[in-house]
Amino acid sequence: MPFNLLVLSCLAYVAVLFSVAFLAERRAAMGRIGWLRSPMIYTLSLSIYCTAWTFYGAVGYAARSGLEFVTIYLGPTLVFVGWWLLLRKLVAIGRQQRVTSIADLISSRFGKSNFLGVVVTLLAVVAATPYIALQLQSVTLSFGVFASGTPEGWALPDRDSTAIWVAGGLALFTILFGTRNLDAKEQHHGVVLAIAVEAVVKLVALLAVGVFVVWGLAGGPVELFQRIEASPIADWELQPGRWAGLLFVSGAAVICLPRMFQVMIVEDGEERHMARASWAFPLYLLLMSLFIVPIAVIGLERMPEGANPDMFMLTLPLAEGQGALAMLAFLGGFSSATSMVIVESIALATMVSNHVVMPIWLKLRPKAAMSGDVRRIVILSRRLAIVAVLTLGYLYYRLSGGSAALAAIGLIAFVGVAQVLPVLVGGLYWRGATKTGAAAGLVTGFAVWIYTLYLPSFGPGAALSVAVFEQGPGGIGWLRPQALFGVAGADPLLHSLVWSLALNTAAFCIVSLFTFPGPVERMQGVAFVNVFDAEGGGPQGWARGRAEPEALLVMTQRILGNEAALALFATEARTQGKDGYLPDATPDFVAGLERRLAGSVGAATAHAMISQIVGRATVSVEDLMAVANETAQIMEYSAQLETQREELTRTARQLREANEKLTQLSVQKDAFLSQISHELRTPMTSIRAFSEILTEGDLPPEMVANYGRIIHEEAIRLTRLLDDLLDLSVLENGSVQLNLGLANIQQLIDRALASASHTRPERVFVIHRDLPSENLFVRTDADRLVQVFINLISNARKYCDAAAPELKITVRQKSGRVSVDFADNGSGIPKQSQAIIFEKFARLTDQTRAGGAGLGLAICREVMANLGGTITYLPGQGGAAFRVMLPLRLEQKAA
Repeated sequence: MPFNLLVLSCLAYVAVLFSVAFLAERRAAMGRIGWLRSPMIYTLSLSIYCTAWTFYGAVGYAARSGLEFVTIYLGPTLVFVGWWLLLRKLVAIGRQQRVTSIADLISSRFGKSNFLGVVVTLLAVVAATPYIALQLQSVTLSFGVFASGTPEGWALPDRDSTAIWVAGGLALFTILFGTRNLDAKEQHHGVVLAIAVEAVVKLVALLAVGVFVVWGLAGGPVELFQRIEASPIADWELQPGRWAGLLFVSGAAVICLPRMFQVMIVEDGEERHMARASWAFPLYLLLMSLFIVPIAVIGLERMPEGANPDMFMLTLPLAEGQGALAMLAFLGGFSSATSMVIVESIALATMVSNHVVMPIWLKLRPKAAMSGDVRRIVILSRRLAIVAVLTLGYLYYRLSGGSAALAAIGLIAFVGVAQVLPVLVGGLYWRGATKTGAAAGLVTGFAVWIYTLYLPSFGPGAALSVAVFEQGPGGIGWLRPQALFGVAGADPLLHSLVWSLALNTAAFCIVSLFTFPGPVERMQGVAFVNVFDAEGGGPQGWARGRAEPEALLVMTQRILGNEAALALFATEARTQGKDGYLPDATPDFVAGLERRLAGSVGAATAHAMISQIVGRATVSVEDLMAVANETAQIMEYSAQLETQREELTRTARQLREANEKLTQLSVQKDAFLSQISHELRTPMTSIRAFSEILTEGDLPPEMVANYGRIIHEEAIRLTRLLDDLLDLSVLENGSVQLNLGLANIQQLIDRALASASHTRPERVFVIHRDLPSENLFVRTDADRLVQVFINLISNARKYCDAAAPELKITVRQKSGRVSVDFADNGSGIPKQSQAIIFEKFARLTDQTRAGGAGLGLAICREVMANLGGTITYLPGQGGAAFRVMLPLRLEQKAA
């Protein structure tokens, strides 16, 4: 098959994946999730466990080591069959705590310690580096099979350039579909669906090659079994120690690998999906392993001596002239490699961003959550982290020289990520586990693994000198990397696995026993260990009444975005029985907000951000001990009393706010009566005075014209005031007649801007608009809607106190409704006045000044009510901001 045709086919396949991911992202953005979150897609996404190692490397593993490859499939199978013991708890915690990665889970469990998050992140990045190198090597070798024209596949010109192109393409795809948005749940529907498609492709490809080998080359199952008995694989002998070690490490890897945690817990972790996957995923693994031995046996039999057994999946079909089958096998291997790298890069980038970049950024800029766009920093850091992770994988590939055995590289990574398991399991089941103990265990295990397995993988004289290998550091023989504590002659993998996990677990347990957890650690420990008993997410630790709601809103907008933050706060305000967008900062709300933000920036970063606003106020250790010593009956009774007290407090607060509002309105009403009498008396006095002068006669014509003009202007002023009063009365009674018809939002805003330009025309007022988004048609009363727009624009022109005033008009359409936001860059409306701005008689300026009677926004409110919409004040926008909401289609009410 021509090499150019292979490249074109590969590009076409990538284009298909791009299309699948794009359509899934678009469907999710429209709220049509549906089957994107089905158990089938969830199970297929778990197939990223089957990387190029299990597609290509398993065949080579079987050719070299017999049935030992089965452990790589059997370990995950045992974990998923027994999912009720551990995976079910992980899913429940992931849902309640909104964890974004395995580093975030460890950090959140142990007092939201960012130090632990950094340690797990570094461990994961270092462990993933050889695994990513494995994928690059497998794709490069597979290209080489076609490029060389020989079955051996070792003659690819410029393999390093091929690896660079592959890494760059994977980085581009991952950035496009893994970091487009900052989702509060860290879910990437486009990536997951693309992974599911690749899961089907690699399974079909492997089965197709297997069927061809068994029935096309071996002559059927009976003939195949005879060939297996005559092959070197039949001479394989079980080594119980290595077999048990590989079973354990593969089972640990399926839990602790960042990419597996991403798809298993973060992307779509639901118990019903896990229940389906408990048998469906082992079935998938069985199908993937079904033809490994036949392909290895026939490959050893038919391929020339010295041929790379890792490439039998490709070289066998090519040697038999099956170009189409070889192409399918190539796409299967390509899918295996790319799916792993994409999800692994997303998971690692999230960890690096949340636990390394963001904490440093917050430390350098303590008020960053309030003053900067956190979303932009997070997304940028994740994109750079993706590039860095793939670069590290490429560098490992170059430095290691590309191992001849893909499986050997994969096992190095498996042992590395297994270092997280003792802390993970201990944190889920042992309330006495402490942050200090977890740090001691992780650092110890990480260091031992690096010294005994990772660095030696580069070979003697590369990362470690030959003298260290043979004599130990400083000539200390019992510290030799592959003979630690004098244990020589052991299998290097088992040697590193046993010593690293043993010392890891010992340090974790011993240090935890001699240290005491802090308050947040104890609360999180209860929440994690008793996750099924605390659906609310565990005890809360934020003090009461310390957070300013508007400050929390501003911070939330920086992370979740303006619309998502406003919707979250509006929902909570309605739950508390309040109007608008500013709920009370109750402990439950602040704790829930922290969990919501943790879904985007991680638990430790979210905790640090809220601490800046709340003041790091948590309950004391004494309080926690007292609560812990109470009986269940007392706790339940106290909870009931607390609920009643909070309800009474909320009711009293609402009554107090209502009383304050009535008091303000009473003052405003008195001011209005005084003002309205002034507003009526002034034009009437002018009209009377000048009309009396005109009746005297004998006045020059120019004076008559001047006095007549004054009388006319004062009459218009008087009429306008009376019209406002009558208009408000009609609107409040609901007896207004609407003139419904199709209207273009952009044209209505143009009309309003033209009319409002007469208000303070001397001001240079910059207007920001997005004209394409305004090109919407609505069925409404255009004149009434323009009246509202004119009032809001005029108010901005009059009252915006910025030196260079600006007004931003934003139009959005969602779920059959249209929102139009008017936001200026002034100082905004004081919080104490926001509750009354839509009431009659309310004026925020000097009550003694001549001007309007404070009816403008009250009329706007009634107009929008008659148009089936609303007008609300948006806090936390930096200036005065109003949102007008109306339906796309308003139906005429029946008479």
